[in-house]
Amino acid sequence: MKKAFTLLLLLAMTCSMSACGSAQNSPAQTEQTETTVHTETTVRTAQPKTASPAKLINKMTEQERISVDKHALTLLDDISRPSTDPDAGHKVSIEFQTISTKEWRENLEAHRDEITDEEYESAMKKIRKAEETGEDCRIPLPPLVDGYIVSRSVPDADDFEDGGSYTYTANIIGDDGEWEVKTLSFASFAEYLDFIREQDERCGYTDEETELEIMCVQLAYDALRSGDYETLPEGSVDRSDSRLYLLNTFRNFRSDWEYDRDAVEAIRDSIDEIHFYDEELQETFNVHVTLPPGYDKDKTYPVFFLTDGIWRFGNCPELRKCMENGEAAPVILVSLYYSYDITDPDMEMRYADLVIRRDLLLDFITDNVMPYLCENYHINCADSTLYGHSDGGVFAHNALFNSDKYENQPFGHYIIGSPAFWGLNHYNESEGISNDIYQNDYGYFDRNETLSKSVFLCAGSLEDPDYADRYRAGDDTTLEGAAKLKDRLEAHGADLTYKLYDSHHYQFIPEMLIEYLKQTYPCG
Repeated sequence: MKKAFTLLLLLAMTCSMSACGSAQNSPAQTEQTETTVHTETTVRTAQPKTASPAKLINKMTEQERISVDKHALTLLDDISRPSTDPDAGHKVSIEFQTISTKEWRENLEAHRDEITDEEYESAMKKIRKAEETGEDCRIPLPPLVDGYIVSRSVPDADDFEDGGSYTYTANIIGDDGEWEVKTLSFASFAEYLDFIREQDERCGYTDEETELEIMCVQLAYDALRSGDYETLPEGSVDRSDSRLYLLNTFRNFRSDWEYDRDAVEAIRDSIDEIHFYDEELQETFNVHVTLPPGYDKDKTYPVFFLTDGIWRFGNCPELRKCMENGEAAPVILVSLYYSYDITDPDMEMRYADLVIRRDLLLDFITDNVMPYLCENYHINCADSTLYGHSDGGVFAHNALFNSDKYENQPFGHYIIGSPAFWGLNHYNESEGISNDIYQNDYGYFDRNETLSKSVFLCAGSLEDPDYADRYRAGDDTTLEGAAKLKDRLEAHGADLTYKLYDSHHYQFIPEMLIEYLKQTYPCG
């Protein structure tokens, strides 16, 4: 951070480049939302006796804290890009940062060993020019075109004067495809535009996306040279707002989300949207917090935490309606998924995070997300629920039986839906990991005499054929894996509800969530 801040002051530039997505292989299929009739078995034993600390300890790093962005719902927003027609009447706006020439020179000299000779000479050229006028320096921050911040650095008007070059340090994709910090120098603006085209190609941008970015950089550069731009008041642009960045309009996958627009629109004022970045997973997540009817910030509520927010957020209006109708007590609904600039059509990232990197995701939820939510809402952790289905069921099982290893205890109840343990088997076999680890419930009962959490274990009675082509020799089917887990929980006297629905793999979920809400959080 020190280096980046110093370069902003010394070189009058800021550069922001977006990473290209990566993915792993997934065994699960795309979920839909259908309602089906259910059936059958319920088993229950003793009620859990659990306590939650009065306050969870937030273990985010400083950078993770800085990156959190809590705001109103943007899922329904129309995100449009500027026209790619350069003659379409585009508006360039520039905010300037004011710094005294003396302060700039002192800062430059104090950090001389942190920058290259080219960067030093570029900054000194600007300082001498400002000293001639006797006025403070006005450093142009990244310009806006049609209201969007141009993420690529834009050269100043005089960078190429008198045979000069444009030099700056940036995080780029190298020849080997890996990100690296490198000092760059360009002899002409055309050469710089060629570099942008090369970087966009390495990031996988389409020709249309690259054309738009090149056009906006060109418009901003021309405006700086001609002076034909709108000057914005200093401090008027919230540069932490990711929605303002032009590059993020390239990756807008809100259309992937499944929900009833009218139903969400009706309660949008009760929904908070929070962006989190996790350094360990190196992913940005969307958390939607749907507050109950009559929410009182001075009262305490349990959280119903739903993974797979791309589908499950769409269930929140109906769940909230149960509270409105007095069919369930008020709870805070929380759903988690990736940010809108990430698409995962084959669910490769989902499988990677819910199954392969499940411990890191559990760290993130337990020590980052839930503590942050507890700081912003009054939450009864002991009565809160964590839900996961399919690969998410594998994750919820892992979360339950490793919960005793954590100082933070954000959940007292767990929903394990149709756990796809066979998908975990496939990964374990490829890595030489023993399946005994999860089949022994991660050694939980070696460390503890009893389970102090309640468990709702469920599946669709018709779902085994759905994945018949995925099972390998020796694999338990989804239902066989769930039945064995049921037997283990009963053998340890756990507080267990087990239910099979007359359904295939995922169709029962909306009905199940409503049923669970009413039974676990009864009104009155």
